[in-house]
Amino acid sequence: MSIEIRKVTAHIGAQVSGVDIAKPLDEETSTALREALNVHKVLVFDDVNLDDAGQQAFVRHFGDLTTAHPTVPAVDGSPNVLPVDSERGRAANHWHTDVTFVLNPPQASTLRSLVLPPYGGETLITSSAAAYRQLPEPLRQLADTLWAEHTNDYDYAVPEETVDEAQAAARAQFTSIKYRTVHPVVRVHPLTGERGLFIGGFAQRIVGLSPGESRKILDLLQSYVTRPENILRHRWSENQLVLFDNRITQHYAVDNYDGRPRRLHRVTVAGDIPVGIDGKESYSIEGDAAHYTSVAA
Repeated sequence: MSIEIRKVTAHIGAQVSGVDIAKPLDEETSTALREALNVHKVLVFDDVNLDDAGQQAFVRHFGDLTTAHPTVPAVDGSPNVLPVDSERGRAANHWHTDVTFVLNPPQASTLRSLVLPPYGGETLITSSAAAYRQLPEPLRQLADTLWAEHTNDYDYAVPEETVDEAQAAARAQFTSIKYRTVHPVVRVHPLTGERGLFIGGFAQRIVGLSPGESRKILDLLQSYVTRPENILRHRWSENQLVLFDNRITQHYAVDNYDGRPRRLHRVTVAGDIPVGIDGKESYSIEGDAAHYTSVAA
C-alpha cells in the first residue's frame, strides 16, 4: 500500500491515507509516519477500525506508552487509555499542551472518536513552532531567556457559585497529587531542532517575575500561538484517529455542543525532558510522576 500524505493547512496538519493502522506496521511505514509527524505536527486518519487495544498497539510504534494520566482514572481494564468524556467534565476547553506540569510530558498524543455530538465539539490544534517564528525579534530574544513554572494546581478563575459537586470532585481528583515543574518557554524539538513556545494553560508563572508580570508576558506570547492562521480546526467524524506532536503544539476542545454526549479515547507516548536553547533541561519542584511515565531517551 502506498501512503498518501495531504497537507491541510499552511502551518499544521496532514491527512493520511493508504495505510491500515489497525494492522502491524513495517519499519518503512513507521518511519514514514514519524517523519510526517515531524513535518506536519498533526496527522489525521479516517475510517480506522480500532478498539482500545488496537489504538495502543498503533501508538507503540512511536514509543513507550504512559499510563492514562498522573491523577485522573483510566478506562476500566485499560490503564493506558484516558476517557475524554463530556459527561466527566469539559476541563479541556482551554489552550494547553498535555500534562506539562510533569518533568517529561508526553511526546505525542492520540485521540480516537467514539461518541460524537450532532454538531460542534471540534478540537483546535495549533503550531507553537509557527508562533515562535512569527515573534518580532525583540520578543523572540526575550522569550529565549525565559523559564516558566507549570502546575496542575492553580486558580481556574471559575466563580465558586458556578461549580457544582461533580465539577468540584473532578477538580479535587485532578489536583490529588500536586505538581510544579519549570520548563523553558522556548523548547528545542529533540528530533527536528525547531524552536517552539512551550507554554499553554498549565504555565502559570515566569521564573523571577511576579504573578501579574508573568500573566502579561504569557498572554502576549500566547496570542501568537492562538493566531487563526496557526490553527487546525478539526471537525470530528466517526472512526477517526488524530495523532499530534505534544512537544510543539497546543490544543483546545471547543465546548459548543450544548452538553450532548461526546467521548474520545486518548493514548499518549512517553516523552523526553524538555531542553531550552541553552541546552539546559527542565527541572521538577514538586510531584513525582514515575507511576505515570518513563523518560524517553
